[in-house]
Amino acid sequence: MIAVDTSTLIAYLAGEKGPDVEALDAALAHNQAQLPPVVVTETLSAPGATDILARLILALPALAIADGYWERAGHLRRRILARGLKAPLADALICQSCLDHGLALVTRDGDFKHFARHCGLKLA
Repeated sequence: MIAVDTSTLIAYLAGEKGPDVEALDAALAHNQAQLPPVVVTETLSAPGATDILARLILALPALAIADGYWERAGHLRRRILARGLKAPLADALICQSCLDHGLALVTRDGDFKHFARHCGLKLA
């Protein structure tokens, strides 16, 4: 099972190539892909999102938000920011979802490397 970031999901839907897209394709073929809730929100809020896209996104399982999630995500983001590193709020929320569920994240967004290096996020 893997969690999928918005960057990979968009690349996959656009027909782009790359190891992340290949990993997502394999995960989808085996029903092994889940979406962090923030990825659902980011994808559906894109100006070009269509009803077809919404049905596709909503057909994929979303990770549940566990008790204490918001506090853990805040502490996680603070750890990265305290090091003077970039930590977008959405990325911190995605990272915390992955950590809570013990899932590796497939992404093409390099900002997650800080979360992997300093917070234990596994990257697929």
